Amino acid sequence: MSDTAAPVPMGRFERLLTLWVAIAMIVGIAIGTVAPSMISTIAAAEVASINLVVAVLIWAMVYPMMVSVDFGAIAGVARQPKGLLVTLAVNWLIKPFTMALLAVLFFDYVFAPWIAPEDAAQYIAGLILLGAAPCTAMVFVWSQLTRGDATYTLVQVSVNDLIMVVAFAPIVALLLGVTEIVVPWNTLVLATVLYVVLPLVAGLLTRRALGTEAAIGAFTARIKPLSMIGLIATVAILFGLQGDTILSRPGIIALIAVPILIQSYGIFALAYGAAYLLKVPHRIAAPCAMIGTSNFFELAVAVAISLFGLHSGAALATVVGVLVEVPVMLSLVAFANRTRARFPEAAGGV
Repeated sequence: MSDTAAPVPMGRFERLLTLWVAIAMIVGIAIGTVAPSMISTIAAAEVASINLVVAVLIWAMVYPMMVSVDFGAIAGVARQPKGLLVTLAVNWLIKPFTMALLAVLFFDYVFAPWIAPEDAAQYIAGLILLGAAPCTAMVFVWSQLTRGDATYTLVQVSVNDLIMVVAFAPIVALLLGVTEIVVPWNTLVLATVLYVVLPLVAGLLTRRALGTEAAIGAFTARIKPLSMIGLIATVAILFGLQGDTILSRPGIIALIAVPILIQSYGIFALAYGAAYLLKVPHRIAAPCAMIGTSNFFELAVAVAISLFGLHSGAALATVVGVLVEVPVMLSLVAFANRTRARFPEAAGGV
């Protein structure tokens, strides 16, 4: 299976993406500090715990890759099942439980001298929620940056979304010891529609309107900067929304980040290494590792707020996951791109 449009090489702007993201973090915190009313206006634009401004930006990130999705090639996923199996095993059999283990290890033992037990329990709960919610929309961005197979990535995300509908609440209930988990289904459904369904339909209509593969490739090259601009703007807004917390509680944020960082790099190493051993082509291997590493932060934040409250330690832990994710994922994108040649069919489609 292969993308119908040839992958577009990384330009200079994309190669400096880590720098632009770092600048966006600083700008976001600055705006949140000096112009809190602007951030409050953005924060108020919410439906079902999903910020509509951020949703538009994520839509801009996802749409360019959706144009590359070839529906005629989806049936070919069955001929390359290993990447999907790696993703599912890591996301649902390993990741939630290792995140819970790391959370307990650090907050009940390693960090116990500096954190009150009741606060530690909150942070553990937030980390568990993060670990049980694998990524959806943002993985399309990471896949695009690693020149992943757009069609295969769509299938991986769609299957994970279907499993999340039935598995998220039981896993969280088991790990938290809470039997009546209130899953905000409106958040889950709305996020799936906004971040997957609508961009996918738009991409399909665009492909039909363009007609030829040459036209699709040229159009994809022109709109590709939308993804990067959307990512940078999203980072600025997220850091603006959490600017006060970052500045007022840097120590606790650093502590919460420790198990998240270990989990992120560990899960990526596990999935990427398994894909390598199974000889999965790089255009499938990179996205399949990214899905498990990244998190569905809208769902995690929404459930944390509904269960424990807006200003709870659990909600704070899920927000730290958002802040840590982009720099971590960019570093993993860079690593995946550097190791492309070690995988089979590195230069071609799958």
